[in-house]
Amino acid sequence: MSMKKWDPFRDLLSIQDRMNQLFNETRAMQTGGREDFCKGSWSPPVDIYESGSNVVLKAEIPGVSQDEIEIKIEDDTLVLKGERKFKKRTDDENYYRIERSYGTFVRSFTLPNSVDQDGVKATYEDGVLKIVMPKKQEKKPKSIKVKVE
Repeated sequence: MSMKKWDPFRDLLSIQDRMNQLFNETRAMQTGGREDFCKGSWSPPVDIYESGSNVVLKAEIPGVSQDEIEIKIEDDTLVLKGERKFKKRTDDENYYRIERSYGTFVRSFTLPNSVDQDGVKATYEDGVLKIVMPKKQEKKPKSIKVKVE
């Protein structure tokens, strides 16, 4: 994989997301955990690794139907979107605690130059989305013989 330039704003956005989550959890504790979590966003955890001639991304998105997942490649960026819907009961007061996150999510990842974007494949099994991105074939040096006339 190629080296990537450090982006301090990406780290700030991550910190902001964590702080928002902390405030939301505090507010939920004050209201007895009966807050409507349908609105908002969450971020599924991912693993990205190299395996032989592929770069593999695995995302944990249990409870999300396959129809609710959208994968796009725009320029050199892989964009993963989806939504986990909250199937609300008629009587909210039966819940003692709601800890799972619901709503829409969007994750984007910069692809290395070595990825062949045309060969990307995705599978979804047991709540885990697996995106396999093959690497481009390396160009081998070509030798040319010089003819003397």
